Amino acid sequence: MSDSRRLPNFSALRAFEAAARHQNFSRAAEELHLTHGAISHQVRALEEDLGRALFQRNGRHVAITADGLKFAHFLGKTFADIAAAADALRSTGPNASRLTISSLPSFAARWLAPRLGHFIERHPDIEVALQSSGQLQDLARDGVDVGIRFGRGNYPGLMVQRLMGDVYYPVASPHYRGGQLPVTPQDLQHHTLLRSDEPWTPWFQAAGVSMPEPSGGVMFEDLSLLIRSAVDGNGVALVRHVVATQEIAAGQLVRLFDVAIPCPNEYFFVTPPVSAGKPQVLAFRDWLLAEVADFQRQQQ
Repeated sequence: MSDSRRLPNFSALRAFEAAARHQNFSRAAEELHLTHGAISHQVRALEEDLGRALFQRNGRHVAITADGLKFAHFLGKTFADIAAAADALRSTGPNASRLTISSLPSFAARWLAPRLGHFIERHPDIEVALQSSGQLQDLARDGVDVGIRFGRGNYPGLMVQRLMGDVYYPVASPHYRGGQLPVTPQDLQHHTLLRSDEPWTPWFQAAGVSMPEPSGGVMFEDLSLLIRSAVDGNGVALVRHVVATQEIAAGQLVRLFDVAIPCPNEYFFVTPPVSAGKPQVLAFRDWLLAEVADFQRQQQ
């Protein structure tokens, strides 16, 4: 029997590695665009092939075994090596100037995408692929050259450069409640406050008002949807400045009060070491830093 016939099914290996990394079959299914049942089936098939359990199961809750953890670490390194080898081939092939960028959806749609045409005009030889994702995926394994992340800057195994910070403040449509906008922060207790993953409480404290965290209604996980709801006049939203500047400049939203609080997270440029020296990555980094500097000058 040849060595290739002794290898486990590759789809099963990918399903297991994703499940092990997330410690969750549903998140692995989302990453690989499969169903929860498909991930479970693939992992069981791999366990049968290997003759040992890789996960302990308690209903829909799973916990990786010691054997599974060792195997997952090995697979993670192997997949990264495969991605790096493929990337090395791409860098000398017909798509040598392809640049793949992954950015969180709100920043990609509202800040980066409107400016990206300027980069393409300057570098027409670079083919840009922009992926909108909030997942902290393995950039090297997924063939991504550059990630733009919103966090604390702790991204092990990646080269990291800070881009800029951001601040929060409330906004509303000028047509909200027929133009009867709140005049003071205390007035917010009589208004509809739109909710997102970012809590209102820190802003309340900075504004010196005693109000409970809003509850009920829609919880917007995507800031673009939160901003759209505010533009439609559905309530007052707490937004990040960087992603709301378009609507404010266009008069679709009005900033309320003069109280802003810094975000605990910041924007970072991250890249796998295997991609850091690519000419297209260096060109994009230099252009992006210049765009950020220009944007910050305009806000002063």
